[in-house]
Amino acid sequence: MKPVVLTRYRVMAWITGCMLLVLCLCMVLKYGFDTGEKATLYVSQAHGLFFMIYLVVTFDLSSKMKWKFERMLLTMVAGTIPLASFFAERKAVEAVRERDLVAAGAGASTA
Repeated sequence: MKPVVLTRYRVMAWITGCMLLVLCLCMVLKYGFDTGEKATLYVSQAHGLFFMIYLVVTFDLSSKMKWKFERMLLTMVAGTIPLASFFAERKAVEAVRERDLVAAGAGASTA
């Protein structure tokens, strides 16, 4: 697997996670303090756009990693729960690195 696939996923996981946190803050300001209605609109639209990109790059990563459907779905859903995308990103990086280590070890034993 090309490293760019993981890098794309990591960037989008961080952007999606940060945008979701900003959106949560905007929602608190809008509904709790009756302010920031326009900011909430713009942030929610930006998060929606970034989330769609996140879904595409997550699908790309999961198909290249040959993850089960459940793992792919959980990783995708992580973009909808505040802070979850950061944890999912860590787990994905660990899985890719573990797979690369196993592949490197298997290549070394056959040589």
